[in-house]
Amino acid sequence: MRVVLDTNILVRAASIRNRGPAFEVLKILLEPEHVLCSSPFMLDELIRVLRYPRLRSVHRLTEYEMDAFVLAIQKASLMVSLSSEVEFAIVPNDPKDDPIVQTAVLGKASVICTLDRHLYAPEVLRYCSERDISILSDVELLERLRPQSSS
Repeated sequence: MRVVLDTNILVRAASIRNRGPAFEVLKILLEPEHVLCSSPFMLDELIRVLRYPRLRSVHRLTEYEMDAFVLAIQKASLMVSLSSEVEFAIVPNDPKDDPIVQTAVLGKASVICTLDRHLYAPEVLRYCSERDISILSDVELLERLRPQSSS
């Protein structure tokens, strides 16, 4: 399965204290039969968000560990080069999320895993559905991945 993990999922997966669904999803996606899709935009966002003071107190990673986590995601991912020209806004209520959808489209992903409510807007769901991309939470994706990973 080809999957884009949104920043909010990756940050949850990075947390030292939290070994919940996001961590499990990432662990399964690192298995050879899956492809994690990412882009330079997404990695830049991950670097920035991991350094938010309120999130540092949650994930408790050192500077070195944050950099190592982002580098590990980069190395494990199929990196997609995004077009600087987007014909129209895909995510009308938060155009900053357009590169997430664009990463999924260009990476031929079948799933965007996110908790971002803007990506669940009807027009975004329709746009993604027309391209055979599902929008799933980490819990929903984990339910789909578990039977595959045990077979």
